[in-house]
Amino acid sequence: MPEETVVIGGAGHAGVQSAVRLRELGWPGRITMIAPDSDLPYERPPLSKHFLASGSAEEVVPLRRAGYFEDKRIERVCGRIRQVVPDGRYVLLDNGARYDYAKLVLALGSEARNLAVPGGDLPGVHRLKTREDAGALKKALRRGTRVVVVGAGYIGLEVAAAAAALGCETTILEIADRAMNRVTSEPVSRFFEQLHREHGTELYFGTAVTEIRGEGAVQEVVTSDGAIHPADVVVVGIGVVPSQNVARDCGLRVDDGIVVDHDGRTGHPDIYAAGDVTRLKADGVDLRLESIQSAVSQAARAADHIMGLPPGKREVPWFWTIQHGVRLQTAGLRRPDDTVLVRTHESGQFSVLYLRAGRLAAIDAVGTLRDFNAGKKLIGAGARLDPRRAADSFAKLSDAVEESAVSEI
Repeated sequence: MPEETVVIGGAGHAGVQSAVRLRELGWPGRITMIAPDSDLPYERPPLSKHFLASGSAEEVVPLRRAGYFEDKRIERVCGRIRQVVPDGRYVLLDNGARYDYAKLVLALGSEARNLAVPGGDLPGVHRLKTREDAGALKKALRRGTRVVVVGAGYIGLEVAAAAAALGCETTILEIADRAMNRVTSEPVSRFFEQLHREHGTELYFGTAVTEIRGEGAVQEVVTSDGAIHPADVVVVGIGVVPSQNVARDCGLRVDDGIVVDHDGRTGHPDIYAAGDVTRLKADGVDLRLESIQSAVSQAARAADHIMGLPPGKREVPWFWTIQHGVRLQTAGLRRPDDTVLVRTHESGQFSVLYLRAGRLAAIDAVGTLRDFNAGKKLIGAGARLDPRRAADSFAKLSDAVEESAVSEI
């Protein structure tokens, strides 16, 4: 009887974690990881941070050392899955090769969203998703270069910070009314907007890009308010699109992501999914998280389920960004109607608490690791906080717990 194989589509954080976890748990058969990049899987977060900095190394950071996958008997195949055949339990690659599986993990990731306006494909327009993207952008960022960043989310702001530090004339254009509008509250947004302005960056909100102009290359960006912004480089950071087409085509449920439960299960018993390509729909939750931590956690849970292990404790989602040397760490998931409390510390450090029905649902920590670590634990415990004590920045956050017995969430 041939060895049973787990095929993993993708070699990003979720794909690698799936393979590593399965081998750690003793999967006895083959593990085949299929991805279009033939080089070692690498870290993605540094691409918009340290990689762009002046004097930084050109090499990316591998997710595992050279030789690791061979040592663990994890086969790496260069190729792209073009078709999944659930009834036959096999996948076809773009080169026609066929790989049979006992279980399939789709960790196909996402693609940077295009800016669909006239001139959006002109030379000088950059997206940032791969090391090739980052390498091309790094070469383009030189002192005095006029850089327009479209989008004030994590990626856009990190790139803008790197460009400003390199001496570029940097402008940020955002259609929403504030920075990081989707992921944080107004106090945090305003803090980082001011931080970018202090480093010479101009920010414009409530305006959309309608056209990019240039003779042979980018020269200017036109916005919906009629303004014209000179540009030598345009960086588009307006989110990502999940790489879900092969899942949709084989009959799996998709909805801006492959729909999964907490164990990474799709609608087919032999097919799992993890990472940026997924949308979690279970127990009243309906969301898609673009987070390294979430991808790793999802992949581990999928591997656990494949191995027949009981569900573990659900990890609190967390995220981070560094802009101009200031670190923002977020734990939990905020909602616009949460009660917002601000704890101000010394040296400009502060944290923002988000209470929901009296319980800590999320926290944003700006430069304060102490509040972040305590807050993450309290979110996981479902702790109810006394608002008055929680807002007292001189007290430990753990001292604001209102009741000794906390429920699991």
